[in-house]
Amino acid sequence: MKRMFPALVVLAMLIHPTVAFAQAVDPAGSGPIVSALGWLQGTLLGNVATAVAVMAVAAVGFMMLTGRLNWRFGATVIIGVFILFGAASIVAGIQGVAA
Repeated sequence: MKRMFPALVVLAMLIHPTVAFAQAVDPAGSGPIVSALGWLQGTLLGNVATAVAVMAVAAVGFMMLTGRLNWRFGATVIIGVFILFGAASIVAGIQGVAA
């Protein structure tokens, strides 16, 4: 019985799903694409975008309070901003559940 336990541990380690090794490396020739997407991410999440998002949420909130904007459209704008700035956390959570 004592010999069976290490065999079960090894079997469990072999069956346990892990991240594929091919996904850890960028494919050949993808350097410009990766750097362009990094620039886009930096632009979308930078200081200018943060300031614009704050002003947009303030404007939408003021328009919703004064009755000039539909509540559903205003909520859509605000939720969109939360998704934009929370995208990294959302993806990390999905990857954590999948792994």
